Amino acid sequence: MAVEFCKARRTYQDGTVKFYEVRVDEKMSKKLDRPCGNYTTVETSCVMNSAVDEFAKVSKALSGVLGDYLRDCNKIMVVGLGNPDLAADSLGDRAFKRIKVTRQFDREKYLCALTPNVLGMTGIESFDIIAAVVDRIKPDALIVIDSLTAAAPHRIASAFQVTDSGITPGSGVENHRPRIDRASLGIKVVSIGVPLVVYASTIARAYCAGTGDSNFDMVVTPKDVDVLVEHCAGIIADAINSAFA
Repeated sequence: MAVEFCKARRTYQDGTVKFYEVRVDEKMSKKLDRPCGNYTTVETSCVMNSAVDEFAKVSKALSGVLGDYLRDCNKIMVVGLGNPDLAADSLGDRAFKRIKVTRQFDREKYLCALTPNVLGMTGIESFDIIAAVVDRIKPDALIVIDSLTAAAPHRIASAFQVTDSGITPGSGVENHRPRIDRASLGIKVVSIGVPLVVYASTIARAYCAGTGDSNFDMVVTPKDVDVLVEHCAGIIADAINSAFA
C-alpha cells in the first residue's frame, strides 16, 4: 500500500476513521516500485474490534472517496477478483455477491458486476474475461476489488485502499498476472483492496527484531479471517451501492 512507503500529502480524521491521501508521481514510482496515480487509504480498527455499529460510517467514508474518483461516470462495472474457495482471497467474490446491479433496468446509468475467478479454476486469465466484457458493454469505469498483502501486520483488515492506478492481480504473493488499468482497458480503473494476509518475515521484522528468511517464507492470515473478510466485503459493497446503485 502506497501510504506504507511514502508520506501522505494529506491526512485527516473523522472520529475513528482516518484518511491518508498520496500522489505517486513518476519519480516516486521508480523509487517505490509502485504505479503512478492517486492513493487514498481509509483506516479504521472497527473490523478488527468487531465494532459493527461503526461499519456504516466506514462505508459512508468509502462511498465519498469513490464518488470523488469516479465523478461524472454513469456506467460502472464492478469486478470481484480472487479465489472464492480461499477465505483470505475471497474479498472480491464476497463483495460482488452484495452489489445491487441495475443495468437490467437502465442502460444509460447503471451498476453491473462480475467475478472471473482465478486462472487455475477457469483456464482463462481474469484480464481476458474483463477485457471481453468491457469491450462488449462499454462501461465508463471499472471498480476492481481484491485482497492485498500487508506491508505491516497492524494493517490487516484495518486499511481500505482506493487507487486510480489500477491493479496487478496476484502481485502481493509474487504471482503477477496481466495488469488491469486504464492503459490496458482504455477506461478509468479504480481498485479497492484490503490487506488480509502478511508474510511471516514481515511479522518477524515488526515484532522480533529479525530479518526473516526470504528463502523460506510463508503467507499467513488471522485465524478469524473468514469473519474479517465477510465484514470488509459488506463495507465495500455498501459503499459502492450507496455511491452508484
